Amino acid sequence: MTRAGPGGEPRGVKRRGGHVVIVGGGVMGAASACFLARDHGVTVTVLERDPSYAKASSALSVSSIRQQFSQPVNIALSRWSLDFLRRVGDELAVAGERPAIGLVEPGYLYLATAAGAAVLREKHGVQRNAGADVALLEPAELQARFPWLAVHDLALGSLGLSGEGWFDGPALHQSFRRKAIACGARFVAADVQGFETAADRVTAARCADGRRFAGDAVLLAAGAWTAPLAARLGIALPVAAKKRDVFVLESPTPLPGCPLVIDPTGVWFRPEGRGFLAGAPPREPWPGDPDEPSLDQVDHLLFDEVIWPRLAARVPAFEALRVRSAWAGYYEMNGFDHNGLAGPVPGWRNAFTACGFSGHGMQQAPAVGAAMAALIAGGRSDAPALDGLTPARVAAGRPLLEDNVI
Repeated sequence: MTRAGPGGEPRGVKRRGGHVVIVGGGVMGAASACFLARDHGVTVTVLERDPSYAKASSALSVSSIRQQFSQPVNIALSRWSLDFLRRVGDELAVAGERPAIGLVEPGYLYLATAAGAAVLREKHGVQRNAGADVALLEPAELQARFPWLAVHDLALGSLGLSGEGWFDGPALHQSFRRKAIACGARFVAADVQGFETAADRVTAARCADGRRFAGDAVLLAAGAWTAPLAARLGIALPVAAKKRDVFVLESPTPLPGCPLVIDPTGVWFRPEGRGFLAGAPPREPWPGDPDEPSLDQVDHLLFDEVIWPRLAARVPAFEALRVRSAWAGYYEMNGFDHNGLAGPVPGWRNAFTACGFSGHGMQQAPAVGAAMAALIAGGRSDAPALDGLTPARVAAGRPLLEDNVI
């Protein structure tokens, strides 16, 4: 549906025509650019300070998709995105070339001890009511389905039976970018430092080298770099980088039917090729600056002291695993309620943001990009409405807390 601003007046640009400037060319910015140009005929300029995406969360994502959230809006966004990913070859084909993103759907498996079983049951009700294909399994059922899993201390498991898995996130990002360019969008290497404004409208983005890019609307989609940009417009967004380390493992023993497993301790693992990926919450607080030099430094003690002991206890076959490689990256974490901030920037008639998705941005980028494009262009989309993710909820003190963040 068409979304309107205060007083019923549409925000952003007219549907066929107008120019949108997007700050940030990661997956959220690229998806929004693609839908704006492809579906609404809008001229788009995407400004990205690092076209190599070396530190971007889009490039360093584990690229998984799930429906096991605690908030219905996140379930709806991921379900819509999953349908899009299943037909991505048709949606993002360029000149007869159909992108492939290697989507597989082995599911997610959340494990709980007796202390967490009630919470898992409560979330299961929310998920089922929202249409997620999720089953609760008792320890005996877990053991029968996954004989390689140690279940002696478990009380319950929640398994996604369909619609959950993982894919090639960087391939999706580049596919959105190529499709956007094929539809007329322009990607420019530029470091945005501020904005020009007139009354309640943003008229141009100003760059470090003196260039300015004028537009009818601006979308801030710069990941963990969005908060300082929003501050230039007088808006405080509670978005900062949260470090994460991912370890690539080799194990001599395969685990048949292995989903992405989340241990009650927060340690997680999933298959990747002939090996596995694994991670856990960081051992120590991190400065929260995406430009912090330590971003690239893997915390190997996290694996030695936290991850490996838990993996070996949960999967006895993992006692023989070894680390093949590792990488460090970050989540763009919304510290207010761990949910994305997507919608109009309060106080500005033609400024929008899509940031702070706290680890689920890659999987929700198709749905959010489609919905943001319709919102900005004043057009229509069958993507879920973003009303619940409005940035205005921060100043109003109305958190929409997402509990299922890994």
